Amino acid sequence: MAEAEHYFSPSPVSRSRRRTVTLRLKDMTLDLRTDRGVFSADRIDPGTLLLLKHAPLPPPPAGNGTEAASGRVLADVGCGYGSIAVTMALRAPDATIWATDVNERARELAATNLAAAGVPVAGAGRPHRAGRARVCAPEEIPPSLRLDAFYCNPPVRIGNEALDDLLREWLSRLHPNGFAVLVMHKNLGADSLARRLAAAGNEPRRLAIGGGYRVLQVPAGAEA
Repeated sequence: MAEAEHYFSPSPVSRSRRRTVTLRLKDMTLDLRTDRGVFSADRIDPGTLLLLKHAPLPPPPAGNGTEAASGRVLADVGCGYGSIAVTMALRAPDATIWATDVNERARELAATNLAAAGVPVAGAGRPHRAGRARVCAPEEIPPSLRLDAFYCNPPVRIGNEALDDLLREWLSRLHPNGFAVLVMHKNLGADSLARRLAAAGNEPRRLAIGGGYRVLQVPAGAEA
């Protein structure tokens, strides 16, 4: 079965064959475990790499002078094997990281890669257990969760309607000053997505372009 046919399947049927890919950024180099049946198993996806080179972090919460402020809450939506989740966890050591994917093999890999990078991970199937990173299926995300930022290389092949519903749900979880960072290739509808986001009240700002990809920063919007 081809990758595009099953990387967002809950239970990939392809036989496991793990390998390692290397993520190289200015501030870190990481070896990440991948496997068949997950997105971009053979290399770091170039769109994801562009996002990681340019994506900002939200500012740390301000303390009130008498006690330390709680840390940031960030999410990697459609985390795959966790390249975004691991990078953001290392760049923001105060942050709680939520990594979510429909693909159970991807979630296992994301948890493995986070732990290998020294990030404490909540127990599998128990996302509220102690751990700075929580790896879980979308349906395990608590309804009350609110985010300072989320990062996403959207699964464009699910179609525009399903994609818009997915992003609308996550944008609604942002704090008023929060934002999303998305990456998409122009040939897969990046400019169309930007127009749809703007029409919905989430006017995006282009952070970077490269190799046909656009990295967009999207504010929470008036209704978030």
